[in-house]
This record gives sequence, structure tokens and C-alpha cells, in this order.
Amino acid sequence: MENNKPKPNYIVSILGMRCPRCRRGKMFNDANPYKNLKLSHIFDMPETCSECGQRYDLETGFWYGTGYVSYALAVAITVATFVAWWVLIGVSTDDNRIFWWLGLNCVFLVLIQPWLMRLSRVIYLYIFVSYDPNYELTEPKEFDA
Repeated sequence: MENNKPKPNYIVSILGMRCPRCRRGKMFNDANPYKNLKLSHIFDMPETCSECGQRYDLETGFWYGTGYVSYALAVAITVATFVAWWVLIGVSTDDNRIFWWLGLNCVFLVLIQPWLMRLSRVIYLYIFVSYDPNYELTEPKEFDA
């Protein structure tokens, strides 16, 4: 029996922080990571997806790999802001424009850090769990014990 529900968009599902298996269930209890800036709130996730039952924490220490994803995202954002600064304002050794970019980029990265940490968890889980159009009929993805 084929699932007749439309397939949710991949990028929209990642940015909306939805479950990778069904792309419908919310991965975080509160959609706003800035509501309470404690780490316990930023990473407050249910054990399983409310829609398909996929476990989010696949094994002990699973989330350690998100540091690499977060680092790659921060580097990509830094490169993008540098290119934008270079094109729009320019980079010169005659004045302090490069230091203004460096300071503003640091402030920007600190401000988006709660969202970036959540996004890195979502992307990391999407690497290991793929979309299943028949998620209602199949078992969730599990790692071998």
C-alpha cells in the first residue's frame, strides 16, 4: 500500500527542523531556540518523533558528531559574509574595513549560535536517517547494538 501524502521538501524540512524519516514531526519541543538560552532548552528534544516514532538519539554519544557539522556551517557562513563584504564594501589594508568585518562576523556567529547548534543536529541526523514514504508501515531506523 503506497502512501498518498505528498513528499515534503528536503530543504524546507531541514530548515523547519522536522524528522528526517517522515519530514513531518518536530525535532525540538520548542520551535524558538532563543526563548531560554540555557543549553538544556536549546537541545530540548523529545525521545522519538511524534509522527513516525523515529528515535532521535540513535546511540550513546551520537550527537558528538554535530560539532563537525556546526564547524562546517560556521566556516561557510564566514566565507559567505567575507565575500559579501568584499563585493559590497571592499577589503583594504589602508583602513580598518577588514577588522570591522571580522568583528561583525564574530557578533553575527554568536547571535545565531543557538539556531546553528539546532540546525547542525538536524543535518547530522539527516545524514544517518533517510526519508521513508511508507513510514507508517515500516520500522524506524535503529543502529546495531
